Amino acid sequence: MTRRYAWVVFALSFGLLLSDYMSRQVLNAVFPMLKSEWLLSDAKLGSLSGVVALMVGLLTFPMSLMADRWGRVKSLLLAATLWSVATLGCAVSASYDQMFVGRLFVGIGEAAYGSVGIAVVLSIFPIGLRATLSGAFIAGGAFGSVLGISIGGAVAQHFGWRWAFGVMGIFGLVLAVIYGLVVTEKKLTPEAGSTEADPGPRGRLRVLLPRLFSSVSVISAYVGSGLQLFIAASLMAWLPSYFNRYYDMPTDKAGATAGIFVLVIGVGMIGGGIASDRISRAFPIRKWAVAIACSIGSLVLLLAAFQLPTGPLQLATLAAGALLSAGTAGPATAMVANLTPASISATAFATLTLANSLLGLAPGPAVTGALADNMGLLGALRVIPFTALAATVAFLIGRHFYERDLRRLTSGPVPAAEPEDAVVSA
Repeated sequence: MTRRYAWVVFALSFGLLLSDYMSRQVLNAVFPMLKSEWLLSDAKLGSLSGVVALMVGLLTFPMSLMADRWGRVKSLLLAATLWSVATLGCAVSASYDQMFVGRLFVGIGEAAYGSVGIAVVLSIFPIGLRATLSGAFIAGGAFGSVLGISIGGAVAQHFGWRWAFGVMGIFGLVLAVIYGLVVTEKKLTPEAGSTEADPGPRGRLRVLLPRLFSSVSVISAYVGSGLQLFIAASLMAWLPSYFNRYYDMPTDKAGATAGIFVLVIGVGMIGGGIASDRISRAFPIRKWAVAIACSIGSLVLLLAAFQLPTGPLQLATLAAGALLSAGTAGPATAMVANLTPASISATAFATLTLANSLLGLAPGPAVTGALADNMGLLGALRVIPFTALAATVAFLIGRHFYERDLRRLTSGPVPAAEPEDAVVSA
């Protein structure tokens, strides 16, 4: 494979990742319009956002296994086509129920793209580029969210909310067609495969599950990461509505402003990973300190932000809280890499994705919407940051058992520096 072709595959895979998050987040930009047109409660609006993350969480694991057996390129094409067609279905929805079904299929289509897409990219590049490529994919999720909210809000303001979904669906279909024409399974599949017998899905699960949940520390990392992302998911879903209601911004301006804060959340994800790598080079246990600091910092800053009156000071405090709200993502990923055998690292990351979705990304928007119906959106946003307390407790428990669990895994002394795979994963 030529270097040029490898980068073309990366560019197309990155483009599909943008489409993935644009289709997922465009809904948040048009919350005010849907609420007004269909007279929806905030709980129903939140469920339209949360059902996507719920499907991603439930189906990531089985669909990743399916992709390994059926073919990664075929799986990616099917996934991109499904979420794009489902997004077009949302554009022609006539009721909440129809929109809910469309969003459900968006989640089914997006379920395995993150894990399968990065697997395709990493398989065709040298090991020395893994950290750069992994970081780029993390940033791609943030950029896609920003584009979905910002472009969706602008299109909705000028042409209506249906066109916002339509543009995202058409973009995804065009990219899927180009991807199918350019990327082939033959060029991506190694010629030499393993000679070991495949035990089948059931056999693999029986072997994998005990190792994926083998220690208190790794379970704490799963739980802490998911709970902390509860806050980030709530902010990404409801900030456009917050700016629309409390700053009297039109849909396009509210979406663009919220997009800036979503970008700040993405920067915090990458920054948290970089900080944890540097701080914990000599003492790996310090990764837990970074995660704990991000959790407590986001709690204090977000509580303060939503107590302040609207204005520049509130926006600055809110930006600082948003920066830390997902800063635990990098440290948590590295902890999971450290605490699970290298041979099952990909499955361990899929399990982390499952925890992130079921504990954070799926319930966050829905719970915030339900609270908003009872106490107003501002009141709900004042309550949501307290989730960081539970995340902090999980990280503290994990830190307490970390050295013991790591010693048991490595059957020797705790290493002074991070294993290469763990650094890459961060």
